[in-house]
Amino acid sequence: MKKVLFTLLALLSLAACSTQPDASLWVETEGFAQKGGWSVDQQFTFEMGSPYLIAHGMGQAVEDASTTITLPRAGKYHVWVRTYNWTSPWSEAEGPGAFKLSVDGKELPTTLGTKGNKWMWQYAGSARVGQEAELKLHDLQGFDGRCDAIWLTTNKTLLPPAEGEALASFREQNSGKEIREVKYQFVVVGGGVAGICASVAAARMGTKVALINDRPIWGGCNSSETRVHLGGHIEMEPYTNLGNMIKEFGPLKGGNAQPAEFYEDDKKRAFLEAEKENLDLYPSYRVYKVDSKNGHISAVYAQHIETGEIVKFVAPIYSDCTGDGTVGYLAGADFSMGREARSDYNEPSAPEKGDKMTMGSSVQWYSVEEKTEQSFPVFEYGLKFTDESCQKVTMGEWTWETGMNRDQVKEFERIRDYGLMVVYSNWSYLKNRLTDNDNYKNRTMGWVAYIAGKRESRRLLGDHVLTENDLINEVKYPDASFTTTWSIDLHYPDPKNTAHFPGNEFKSICVHGKTNPYAVPYRCLYSRNIDNLFMAGRDISVTHIGLGTVRVMRTTGMMGEVVGIAAGICTEHGVLPRGVYTSHLNQLKTLMKKGMGKTGLENNQLYNMGGAWPTYKKPKK
Repeated sequence: MKKVLFTLLALLSLAACSTQPDASLWVETEGFAQKGGWSVDQQFTFEMGSPYLIAHGMGQAVEDASTTITLPRAGKYHVWVRTYNWTSPWSEAEGPGAFKLSVDGKELPTTLGTKGNKWMWQYAGSARVGQEAELKLHDLQGFDGRCDAIWLTTNKTLLPPAEGEALASFREQNSGKEIREVKYQFVVVGGGVAGICASVAAARMGTKVALINDRPIWGGCNSSETRVHLGGHIEMEPYTNLGNMIKEFGPLKGGNAQPAEFYEDDKKRAFLEAEKENLDLYPSYRVYKVDSKNGHISAVYAQHIETGEIVKFVAPIYSDCTGDGTVGYLAGADFSMGREARSDYNEPSAPEKGDKMTMGSSVQWYSVEEKTEQSFPVFEYGLKFTDESCQKVTMGEWTWETGMNRDQVKEFERIRDYGLMVVYSNWSYLKNRLTDNDNYKNRTMGWVAYIAGKRESRRLLGDHVLTENDLINEVKYPDASFTTTWSIDLHYPDPKNTAHFPGNEFKSICVHGKTNPYAVPYRCLYSRNIDNLFMAGRDISVTHIGLGTVRVMRTTGMMGEVVGIAAGICTEHGVLPRGVYTSHLNQLKTLMKKGMGKTGLENNQLYNMGGAWPTYKKPKK
């Protein structure tokens, strides 16, 4: 069967002039058999309801996507498409994400994706077809047109819900998918550096592990999809072997927004696949639901972002390495988001009054010099540049940061889209409007991320919350574990950018608070009110200020390693995460001394180590 999610609806009401019931067909576009140049984007499933196909061509139309469908019967069908004019928050003009739909070789008349200010059903036209038909998405502009679902019906007035819980319920009822149940000793959700290390460390402890990742590529922000390099030190006291496993899969080259090969995706995949005895991999599965009761998780549910297959994962312990704290949030875990008030933890650098500001998300990009002059379409959708306000650059990395004053979960699609819009708008100005643009005439877009690199959202609260005072006062705790070495690196809107785009900044600055290397308590790595939930990554138990140091990826990898070791102890003794602290702390310390990485490997992680402390001395072997 083709990879298409569909269901046939036999409606009870009869048409006035027909003895046949209405016939309809629902098609999820992420399940198209041939994606062509379209890509599956799953980042906003909780916000808009589903993965979708996006025509990410950086201003050049992408190849058609197509699939074959089986209709209830031959006849005339009205065709509706769920889509979105993604520039509508900033411009009333018709948007740049234009595409058309063909049914069995007939191109329907409506240009889609250019109107409306939210996800909505747009009427594409009608077609008379046989029972088997081909659907084809034809991109017109290459500027991130998007298509979620297609609805074919013999009754033009019969439409599924457009959004919200009603649409979610409709999808679930008509998915046609049975739930497959699997059981493990430990389930890790999130395949970034933290999740990779947590799953492999636990597998090397002899624990049967499932690793779930909502993208087909492993590595999170350190993958070729987002292209952020690793940061921070490894080989640090008191546990100098923590982080050794990062030498096994970490890219040898540093740099943000570099060519794809810099990030060595295949090395990460091979690292994971080598643990085949105890580790099962579930790439392209997104967790969307959790069964929990009385502060205990009994199952998590994940759906494949293309096929729609649903798997129920049952285990005694779980780890949330999603970054957004998704598993914890769905389970009812205590969490924080935004900046705490100074009075909350008596942090000297905290604002007097707490707020919702977070660090933002980056859409990175770079251009390429060609031998001949290169054109780029005029792209103007509500963002006005001048020779003074434009960014006269040929690439954009971490400083291109959006959404600091918006909800990094509920408004994430808008945040990512603004990141895309400023990249295209600025580049269009450099190519088409800048007074002296000789430096840009022969340059073309080489790469623009559509998977945004997010720095901060939910932080799940544990038995200890790491604060600025812990760091600057170097408070020692009995459960000291991984060592954080980055400065307290917090991002804010760039004042120069604010002057031109107040409230709509897209450039950031960083403010570094000095701190020495600090061993973070193990109690920051499990939930205080969900008794079988670990966490590793940027969603651990820290304040906004504390996050400034622990969020870089070599550090999150060491967090994951500690969590994997602790999960092994849980499996061995039948305890939960808190029980490792209360009853098996000495065993945890012994195993952290050893580490779960291969020994004797040369430290190939000597780029982007950072740290505001004066001297770094390599630990003695």
